[in-house]
Amino acid sequence: MTANIEAAISALSHLDIDTKPASLKARSRDFFWYSPVLKDRLDHVMADFAVSPKSEAEVIEVLKVCYAHDVPVTARGTGTGNYGQAMPLAGGCVLHLNQMNAIKDISPGRLVVEPGALLKDIDAATKAHSGQELRMFSSTWATATIGGFIAGGSGGVGSVHWGALRDVGNIIRLRVVTMEEEPQIIEITGEDLHRVSHAYGTNGIITELEIPLAAAYDWEELFVTFDDFEEALRYSYDLASCDGLLLKLVTLFEPPIAHDYFQRVKPHVTPEKTVLALMVAPQSMPGFETHLAHWSGEVIYRKGHTDWPRDPGLIFEYGWNHTTLRALKVDPSITYLQVGIGTEDPVGRALRLREEFSPEVLLHIEVTRQNGKVGFGSLSLVKFTTEERLDEIVRIHEAMGAPNFNPHRYTLEEGGRQSVDARQLEFKRQADPKGLLNPGKMIAWDDPDWTYDRMYAWPGMTKAAE
Repeated sequence: MTANIEAAISALSHLDIDTKPASLKARSRDFFWYSPVLKDRLDHVMADFAVSPKSEAEVIEVLKVCYAHDVPVTARGTGTGNYGQAMPLAGGCVLHLNQMNAIKDISPGRLVVEPGALLKDIDAATKAHSGQELRMFSSTWATATIGGFIAGGSGGVGSVHWGALRDVGNIIRLRVVTMEEEPQIIEITGEDLHRVSHAYGTNGIITELEIPLAAAYDWEELFVTFDDFEEALRYSYDLASCDGLLLKLVTLFEPPIAHDYFQRVKPHVTPEKTVLALMVAPQSMPGFETHLAHWSGEVIYRKGHTDWPRDPGLIFEYGWNHTTLRALKVDPSITYLQVGIGTEDPVGRALRLREEFSPEVLLHIEVTRQNGKVGFGSLSLVKFTTEERLDEIVRIHEAMGAPNFNPHRYTLEEGGRQSVDARQLEFKRQADPKGLLNPGKMIAWDDPDWTYDRMYAWPGMTKAAE
C-alpha cells in the first residue's frame, strides 16, 4: 500500500489539522528518550500531519478517510508514555485525542469520560462532585490523559491497594472505533477488555471509558528513612500487608537515589539512607504510627506538618517513572528497567538483585498488589554504558527469576512477556484489516514467527533524513 497523504489532508482540511513541521515534530513524540536505545532508533520519526478531533463523529471521519487513502494512524493523548507507544513509525496521521476531554457522568463508584481528559482534571471533578477519585493513576497525573493511561499504562499510584490496570474490575467498559471502510463502534466489557487495554491503539481507537472510582482522601504524604536497606525492604512489605491500613503509595529508593537525585530531599538525608515515599489515608495514620513504632524507621517529612525551606511537592512525583525523570535531570547517562520481582520471597529476591548489580543498577521498588498478594516491582535506575551491557543486565535479571518488561523496546510483545497476545491479534484482524493503526508496534501482526532472540526492527519504519 502507498499512502496518499495529500488526498487525506485535503479531505480532512475542514477539521483541526496541523502540517507545520515544528509543531508536528512535537506532536509526533513521546518520552521515548528515557531510553538511549529508543532515542537512537526513533529520534527521527515524524508524522505527515496531525488531526485533533473534537467528537467521536470526527474520529470516525478521520479513520474512514485515512482508510480510503491507506494512511497510517497513530493515536495519542499528551505523549507522556515512555516506550515509543505514540511514535508514528510509518509517518501518516497522528490522531490527537486531547480535545475529546468531556467528563460525561459521575455516579457512585463509577465515571464515564472521554479519552482526552487529564487525570488531574478527572480527580478534581469527581472530588468536587461526590468526594471520589480515580483508583490509580500514573505519576504524570498532572499532564497525562485517561485514554493514554489505559492504552499504554499498566498500573501506578494506587496499585499498592488496587493492583494492576488490567486486573478484573479496574476497567468497566471501553467504547472503541474500528478502522475499516465503514468504521464500527464497539462497546467492550468483561474478558474482551483485554483486547484493547494496554494495546497502544493498535487495534481500535478508544472514544469513551467507564472507570471505577474510590473514595477521595486528603492523603497524608510522608518520607521515611532507614539506616538499614534490608530492614526498609521488610518494612515496606510488612506495611503493605497490613489489611487495616489504607495506602495509596509505598515506594522504596535504594541509597543513594534520594540523596543524589532528589534535590529538595537531599539536604535532609545522607547518601547511606534508604528512603521511602508513602501516601496514607488520614484515618490510617494512628495505625501507621503504631506499626512504625516496631521498626527503626524515622519520619523526616509529613506534608502540612514538616517545614522544609523548599517544599518537596507532591510525594507521588518521586515515584514510578518520575524517579527516572528526576535522575535524568541530574545525570543524563541514567536510564531504567522495569523488573518483576513478584510475590514469592520478594525481599530475598530484591536483596539478591542488589548484591548482583549495585551500584550499576539501583533498586527503585514499587510495592503493589498482585493477584491478592503483596509484591515488588522495580523501576531500577541503570548507569548506561553500552546497549550490549544493558541487554546483558536484562538477561541476568531473567536468569535470576526477575522478568523484565523491557522499556527499551517499542513493541507490545517485547515490552511485555515476549509472546503473542492472541486476543489482541484476533481483534486487530477484525478492527484494522489493513494494519493501519499504529503500525510497527505489534510483532504478531507483522511477523508471527519472530523468535525474540534480538531486538525487533520494524522494516516499514520511515528512514531518517540523510
